[in-house]
Amino acid sequence: MPNPHLSILVVDDAKFSSAMIGRALSQAGYQDVRFASSASEALAQLEQRPASVLLADWLMPEIDGLELTARVRQLDETADHYTYVILLTGKEGENALSEAFDRGVDDFISKAVMNEQLLPRVYAADRLCNTLQRLLHENRLLTENVAHLEERNLVDPVTGLGNLRYLQQKLADSLRQVESRGGAVCYLLIGLQNAPQLRQQHGSSFHGELLHGIARRLQQLVRPLDVLVRLDDDHFALITLLDDLQECSPSSFRRLHEGLNLKAFKTSEGFINLQAGISLVGLDAQALPTEPASLMARAVDLLEEAYASGRVAALRLTRP
Repeated sequence: MPNPHLSILVVDDAKFSSAMIGRALSQAGYQDVRFASSASEALAQLEQRPASVLLADWLMPEIDGLELTARVRQLDETADHYTYVILLTGKEGENALSEAFDRGVDDFISKAVMNEQLLPRVYAADRLCNTLQRLLHENRLLTENVAHLEERNLVDPVTGLGNLRYLQQKLADSLRQVESRGGAVCYLLIGLQNAPQLRQQHGSSFHGELLHGIARRLQQLVRPLDVLVRLDDDHFALITLLDDLQECSPSSFRRLHEGLNLKAFKTSEGFINLQAGISLVGLDAQALPTEPASLMARAVDLLEEAYASGRVAALRLTRP
């Protein structure tokens, strides 16, 4: 049974043709039928309110049915909507129809038999529009759910370590623990200096393999309670809690630096030597309050020094 509220826009520069189509649609029970005498007028109407079905003449002055279809598809993208496009045409031949389908047209009505084809084609569009709009709605819900899950996600999908969001949470927790219980927190930023070149040379699949290898080696080198995360394609980070700020020194983490730089990684491309730099920022309760973002920014600033020197670059924060 037809949906009387199906939104239909008829575009035809011939008033007689528009009137005939409108009368047939009205008699079939469709109540939401609009008319436009040109493609530009149709686009203006669609910008104000989308239509479920667009009935348009293929041959119109200024903008023809194919160009109108292309413009409608652009509007659909911005409105998260789908308009079912039916062209009225006197053209024949597979080449013309194939071109139109390639340009996004959904169906045709031959002008020679329009009286017989009009309502069956519109009924078919009516049934499909319900399905299309439902699928679009479900896709919007799915996208929103994925975005919501991403907002809560704390795991890096490549290595299984924590991600940036996890690091920020744990760093804030660590600062609160130092403030309430004493001790010191040491934050390390691990930069993979030659990772961009390796990725460009060997490809993204290799890069994922290398990141897995780096994650496994770092897990072997850090303490069980340390927080290890992957920040992005070129950086890892580590949070460790210590009894005393004096322990937060380059010598305490030399094993990490040597473990990354002096021992090659076995990969499908052979043994790969990594060039890694480590910057270290430590503080105790005397340097509080300090925001996690400030601590992370200090480590970023130190990383170039670590690259240049080939050693762990360290900074101990004092009273703010």
